[in-house]
Amino acid sequence: MGGDARNWDEDEYRNSILKERELQSRTVFRTVFAPSQNPNPEFIVVAASDGSVAPYSISSCISKYHLWFNNCRHQKPLSASSVAEPLCFLQGHNGPAYDVKFFGDGEDSLLLSCGDDGRIRGWKWRDILNSEVPNSVKETNLKPVLDLVNPQHRGPWGALSPIPENNALAIDNQGGSIFSAAGDSCAYCWDVETGKIKMIFRGHTDYLHCIVARNSSNQIITGSEDGTMRIWDCKNGKCVNVIEPDKHMKSKEAFSWISCIGLDASESWLACGNGRSLSVWNLPAFECISRIETRSPTQDIVFDDNQILAVGAEPVLNRFDLNGMTLSQIQCAPQSAFSISQHPSGVMAVGGYGGLVDVISQFGSHLCTFCCRGQ
Repeated sequence: MGGDARNWDEDEYRNSILKERELQSRTVFRTVFAPSQNPNPEFIVVAASDGSVAPYSISSCISKYHLWFNNCRHQKPLSASSVAEPLCFLQGHNGPAYDVKFFGDGEDSLLLSCGDDGRIRGWKWRDILNSEVPNSVKETNLKPVLDLVNPQHRGPWGALSPIPENNALAIDNQGGSIFSAAGDSCAYCWDVETGKIKMIFRGHTDYLHCIVARNSSNQIITGSEDGTMRIWDCKNGKCVNVIEPDKHMKSKEAFSWISCIGLDASESWLACGNGRSLSVWNLPAFECISRIETRSPTQDIVFDDNQILAVGAEPVLNRFDLNGMTLSQIQCAPQSAFSISQHPSGVMAVGGYGGLVDVISQFGSHLCTFCCRGQ
């Protein structure tokens, strides 16, 4: 069967293949629901591997998803036809954006992001909501009102080290502080008002994956590639406790690392992922309550009251109780999930490989699945 190849455009064909591969390999590292007076979620902000930070309207994504889904007789892998349009693009980071958090409440809050370039950037959420641009415009000109960069360390003969990346953020609204987990084995406490470092937490022997703020005790908890969690006093920067989940166990892993940490609303229960296991800790008693073996590494954890939501290197959203019993498993679109976030209404969002975000109701049904557009 022949065809007319006289109008064949080799460059256009190559570009289309590259764009499709880029779309498939884009990764969502973190999502966060935007603060709102509306009891239902309105916007979700996505931090992705291309460095972009972009807010998406959930109602628009749901409408497009159902239109796209109804036009397909059989569900098939999401493609360019299911790419969602963001409210706007923010100039995020040179290299992947690893985390996004909101500092403050409502429209007066700051949207913060951190990434591989060692920066923490912040934009006024009110300005973002007012900066809607046509779909043909790729990026808004909105500049960050906060732009912090990690310090470089001076080595022998005065040589400066590379700027360490920021892998995660934690927030203390009352204290006006941002905490960052960095690639130089340190955690940093930044003053939002002055943009200066207030405190450096040193003690880990490898880079940090995760960090949470335990504001009721004026503490932070960090998780590291060195296989330990450390609890720090924010008054003096000293480590007050070290948790090593694999200390008294024969780990099946070649080495242990802490990939993620979750803290419940009472700040008394902690869950952490390390290797192919998940452990639950009672912090007042400083005791491991349960240990859950998982089929793949856990990459993010959040508490839902007295239950734990966990995602990892498989397309499944797991729900456990504190004793380690599996309550439910929901199939998700990302083949590897890096982020699980929850809205106060109970709606959840799972983001991961392929630039995919699954929005799931509190009852476990899929409200929509969308593919994030690249810059």
